[in-house]
Amino acid sequence: MKRDSNKNDPFFNDIYEAPVYDRRQFIKNLGSGIIVTFCLGDIALLNASSSSLVEDLNFNAYLRVKENGRVACYTGKIEMGQGIITSLAQVLAEELEVSIYEVDMVMGDTELCPYDRGTWGSLTTRFTDPVIRAAAAEAREVLLGLAGEKLGVPKELLAVKEGVVYAKNDPSKKVTYAELTKGQKIVKSLKDKPEIKKSKDFKIIGKPILSLDAEAKVTGKAKYTADIKLPGMVYAKVVRPEVFGSEKLSVDASGLSKFQGVEVVEIDNLVAVVHEDPEVANKAMKSIEVIWKSPELNVNEDTIFAYLEEQIKESEVFEEGGILKSGRSNSKEFIEAKYLDGYKAHACIETHAATCYFEGDKLTMWVSTQSPFGTRSQVAKELNMPEDKVHVKQIFLGGGFGGKSFNSQAIEAALIARKVRKPVQLAFSRKEEFLYDRFRTAAVVNVGAGIDTKGKLTAWDFDIYCAGTRGTNLFYDIPNHRTRMFNKGDVHPFGTGAWRAPGNNTTTFARESHIDVMAHAAGIDPFEFRMTNLKDQNMVATLQLAADTFGWTRKKKSGHGYGIALGQDAGTLVALISEVEVNKQTGAVNIIRVVCSQDMGQVVNPHGAMLQTEGCITMGIGYALYEEIVFDGGNMKTNNFNDYEFTRFSKTPEITCVFLNKMDAKPQGGGEPAIICVGASIANAVFDACGARVNRMPITPKRVLAGIS
Repeated sequence: MKRDSNKNDPFFNDIYEAPVYDRRQFIKNLGSGIIVTFCLGDIALLNASSSSLVEDLNFNAYLRVKENGRVACYTGKIEMGQGIITSLAQVLAEELEVSIYEVDMVMGDTELCPYDRGTWGSLTTRFTDPVIRAAAAEAREVLLGLAGEKLGVPKELLAVKEGVVYAKNDPSKKVTYAELTKGQKIVKSLKDKPEIKKSKDFKIIGKPILSLDAEAKVTGKAKYTADIKLPGMVYAKVVRPEVFGSEKLSVDASGLSKFQGVEVVEIDNLVAVVHEDPEVANKAMKSIEVIWKSPELNVNEDTIFAYLEEQIKESEVFEEGGILKSGRSNSKEFIEAKYLDGYKAHACIETHAATCYFEGDKLTMWVSTQSPFGTRSQVAKELNMPEDKVHVKQIFLGGGFGGKSFNSQAIEAALIARKVRKPVQLAFSRKEEFLYDRFRTAAVVNVGAGIDTKGKLTAWDFDIYCAGTRGTNLFYDIPNHRTRMFNKGDVHPFGTGAWRAPGNNTTTFARESHIDVMAHAAGIDPFEFRMTNLKDQNMVATLQLAADTFGWTRKKKSGHGYGIALGQDAGTLVALISEVEVNKQTGAVNIIRVVCSQDMGQVVNPHGAMLQTEGCITMGIGYALYEEIVFDGGNMKTNNFNDYEFTRFSKTPEITCVFLNKMDAKPQGGGEPAIICVGASIANAVFDACGARVNRMPITPKRVLAGIS
């Protein structure tokens, strides 16, 4: 028995409810050409997913073949480095038979694109990709029909290449897409399942394509929110408290008298200054004295775990089977352990920012957000204005990882702009970014497991505090098992939210560390133990590919260790094996190499998939070894990169990425899965190298030394 965990996702809440819009107005705005409309609610006809999740997402998009022959795809999704600006264009180009370089992705613009709830959860490739392919195939059929009429050739005798339709038996008879669309306005809706290509016919899908935005980004041409400069623009700086959740009691702005051209804005709990020079605005902001009333909570990074267990008593059963009590009593050995994971920051290089201006009663904004439509709704609600009077424009994001799903900076910028009646730019400092981040939650996982005399798992008891149940469905064959979730919304001293594969990093760390514990207790090699106990044959194949690529049976050097971790996320199966070297005198852990095998179905762009995997592993090494938020109640002690270390180039190991060949399968998520296994793989390798079983991340030298002694 198992429950649907989507209802526990913080993003699936009222703030992102889909509004009702007039599709006819969208189509009118698009002008002439061949237009195919499609929505994710139609995806059931493509057999791409369950209808319940699809309806909840309420995703829509448009494809347009323009009169100049170029193709535009309008989607509410955004590009934040995950590469969908390339992979979505790739599948469209494949089915429409055009060059990928003739495709323009129009993304996240609330006036040009239809509604989308947000870009997160590795949902885009799984749920958007199949429908865009189908819409492109539909557009191709429309164009072939038009070409048949124009050339006087039956449709079945036509072929198309690079946007040119020609007669198979007489290639001189040809017409371009541009010629076919000139003066036309044909609107089609995706209703029936069109004929889409099989992998043997692919020309672009499955080929490594350099990111379409790569040149713009490396040359500095790409625009981010804080790059927008407007005539007469002022920079806003907000007075912040030291403690999260503080309320303003009084304000003394007398110090502003020594600054010329500074305006102060005070709205409820917001105190800000604006000036045309950001440095002057910053100095002026520091001159204001605010007395705050701060919440008191006696908890820090070390005591938070006991606090969570004390505060949260109610639980829900997520998955169970068999009789746990019997499984425990019948086990040859039953081992229990507690696994801990502290708060983690998103630490995007681009901080939260918003640039906006009013023109009459219309607000135009550029915002570093993963949810342009959600941002529009939030801003309109806070400013008590109609949503159609708020326009969020397309812009690149400098990373998101779930952290740019909440948009307080957009609301603040809009409030300030309305007050001063000038264009405003507000960008968080790094200290603000840490104070107002929605951190990956601290969590506790209590695990108990039993084995029989043959090394088979007999019982599994898995209690999760605050990490959620994503990815915790058992792929091991354990007859008696129970997974429970303990959660409470207001238990944390500051904001928490989704962090790349929310919660799955923590629960995978606990599960795979404990599986390793059980393997050693049974006296069985960790690879063989997993192979014996796995029930999912796709996971067996994924692990085998990783082990073969890594060379699991190869002799280790002295002081080195190997570690395995398995996981599942966003429809993708992951097997990750690490080699580490541990200095037993200092406790320092050096990652030598990492091999990651994934079953992610159809790999649309191997280059993009490799980049995402390498990014996941590099980021994962950070949470596994270095990243730790230090705090005292709501007082954030960690406030910059000098005291929040993540993986540097010098600490990045050799990374090998391999994928199972399933090009006729449905595509699955690639932006998050590989990160979930990093912590457990490293922890298990550390144990193999020096005998230290570290049950708390990050795996610091101090904790390694404590485990050795």
